[in-house]
Amino acid sequence: MAGIPSEMKAWVYSEYGNSVDVLKLDSALPLPQVQDDQVLVRVVAAALNPVDFKRMLGYFKAIDSSPPTVRGYDVAGVVVKVGSQVKKFKEGDEVYGDINENAVHKPKKIGSLAEYTAVEENVLALKPNNLSFVEAASLPLAVETAYGGLEQSGFSLGKSILVLGGAGGVGTQVIQLAKHVFGASKVAATSSTGKLDLLRSLGADLAIDYTKENFEDLPEKFDVVYDAVGEVERAVKAVKDGGKVVGIVRPVEGAAPAPAFLFYVLTSDGAILEKLKPYLESGKLKPVIDPKSPFPFSKTVEAFSYLQTNRATGKVVVHPIP
Repeated sequence: MAGIPSEMKAWVYSEYGNSVDVLKLDSALPLPQVQDDQVLVRVVAAALNPVDFKRMLGYFKAIDSSPPTVRGYDVAGVVVKVGSQVKKFKEGDEVYGDINENAVHKPKKIGSLAEYTAVEENVLALKPNNLSFVEAASLPLAVETAYGGLEQSGFSLGKSILVLGGAGGVGTQVIQLAKHVFGASKVAATSSTGKLDLLRSLGADLAIDYTKENFEDLPEKFDVVYDAVGEVERAVKAVKDGGKVVGIVRPVEGAAPAPAFLFYVLTSDGAILEKLKPYLESGKLKPVIDPKSPFPFSKTVEAFSYLQTNRATGKVVVHPIP
């Protein structure tokens, strides 16, 4: 099509390792082929997730798409080409989503850290008009993971919840969803000292400074503990009898006492974003973007280095692209 180049800029790694060592800018990567059920998206903004650098480090070699590969799950951009079987979108639509239906099992070789990416229509949704591309890019993987984990735990109106890692990408969305969508009776959340006010602003009734308090020693127990940081053995001590701990960091073998623990892995689905659209448009659900963001495309390696410090608040976003 006119206006679509045959080559693009993208961040590629050809061997496993730390992003500082292996991630390189390719200025002449061929564009991905668009399948019948896909759209070609011109990427405006992309967000980084821990799964990006974990894959780069080789944590999932056995089931990963082998290098060379382009990282990036979260995308916000504009549809520039439509496959023959696509019904939901047309050229010019502003869309967003988590482009990998399965997070670690043979994900796409060309992710969102590129000028263009080819994406199945079922994982995308129309971008809410009130959100910028940067805000939209920050949401999909985190808010879908937050929502899916809450659903799997059986969380519902009137229940209480403790969120471990409340200031992170997923945690910030769990707090808001639990309070403003599911109707929690009480939301508690943990963070470091400087982020407690953020937790309260998102809807936490109790903000716990994990540098000063042990959440498992609280006399109060919770219907659900959402563990976004990988502290299963402590988390199960904070849950009521008959309650659930839902975790998104795979525990060490034998560390998760059954039946309280549920391990949640997201299957990306644009229908979740569509379901949450009214809450995003009304402002009940808000994107939370790290103050250092957005990082320009040229500083993608620095963005990964920052994400790997585990100090980011909310999401780290790359924009503009290129």
